[in-house]
Amino acid sequence: MINNIKHAQARLAGVVHQTPLDFSSTFTELSHNNIYLKLENLQKTGSFKVRGAYHKITSLNNKEKQHGVIAASAGNHAQGVAYSSSQAGISSTIVMPEGAPLAKIQATRNYGADVILHGDTFDDALEYAKQLQVETNRTFIHPFDDDKIIEGQGTIGLEILTQLSDVDAIVCPIGGGGLIAGIAATVKSVNPNINVYGVQADSCASMVTSMQKKSPVKIHSTGTIADGIAVKRPGEKTFAYVQKYVDDIVTVKDIEISRTMLYLLERNKLLVEGSGAAALAALLNHKLNLNGKKVVTIVSGGNVDINFVSRIIENGLIEAGRYLSLSTVVPDKPGFLNQLLNIIADLQANIITINHQRISTKVLPGQTEIQLSLETKDDAHIEKIEKRLLSEGYVITRNQ
Repeated sequence: MINNIKHAQARLAGVVHQTPLDFSSTFTELSHNNIYLKLENLQKTGSFKVRGAYHKITSLNNKEKQHGVIAASAGNHAQGVAYSSSQAGISSTIVMPEGAPLAKIQATRNYGADVILHGDTFDDALEYAKQLQVETNRTFIHPFDDDKIIEGQGTIGLEILTQLSDVDAIVCPIGGGGLIAGIAATVKSVNPNINVYGVQADSCASMVTSMQKKSPVKIHSTGTIADGIAVKRPGEKTFAYVQKYVDDIVTVKDIEISRTMLYLLERNKLLVEGSGAAALAALLNHKLNLNGKKVVTIVSGGNVDINFVSRIIENGLIEAGRYLSLSTVVPDKPGFLNQLLNIIADLQANIITINHQRISTKVLPGQTEIQLSLETKDDAHIEKIEKRLLSEGYVITRNQ
């Protein structure tokens, strides 16, 4: 296997970036480990997926290339296949879920692929792509359960070993398992003492369930912001690799992923998608029994819809106690609004928005509802604000 991965690395030379391995003092302090970020969000097409896609597509024979390729993807594999196909001069069709991020759909089209939207989930798109493959005789490029795909992703492991030869552990997101299969097989063949851990979204933990069942199984998913790892059933090949090489798999909640996305944006100036933040989220929330180790966390991609980023920021600020929206009712007379604002100013909260509502089921004639959005410091600051307002006789309601 390691020889095949080295061959893949040679094939990818000059095509993909050797992405940076960035030491983070901030996340080192928060996780109590020496944290290095493997920045695949800075890779061509915005994720690691181009490695496996290019290796697979350039391995096809002339007859396979002549018919073109077809793939299914929630977004990142789509862009990798579209880019690689364009580079190879062959046509590509990509089936994506109807709810796939618009940025990923548009980017895939810009790379030259014909995009078909079908189904609510990646698994729906996958089944339809397989059906179309039979009808069109195109070559199917599986997003994870393929030896060439796994080998391509394994080149990340080779880079890590070069960049940080004394790494103790690698933490990697898991969807279908292609990324962690390639990385784990690579590093374990060179140094079996390196621990490899997987991370899944807890609402779509198909690999965790499959490991418990000792066989790949399909699960029911309630959805996750980490769409890149929202795979309901892992691959047969990838499951075997995970079973053989991966030391443990943990799960993270969407709120933990969201908070980590905000940390990466604010502290490291890195725009990262949900699946790309999952591995670091596990470390920051102490899901793994690691302390004082040199740990590489795979930041697998950065293809996130900009509209979604604003919601992540808002939710992250609320979660961190840095944003408060509240309402209170006061007499609709001069001086009462100023009195309220003076209290807020005295407590050193910054007013973002303020709104008067005189017509509402909450207010009587002669009253007005004041809605305030405040920039706060932390949860303790919010508690201080609420206690002060209550002590001054205000009846307050937090707005969701």
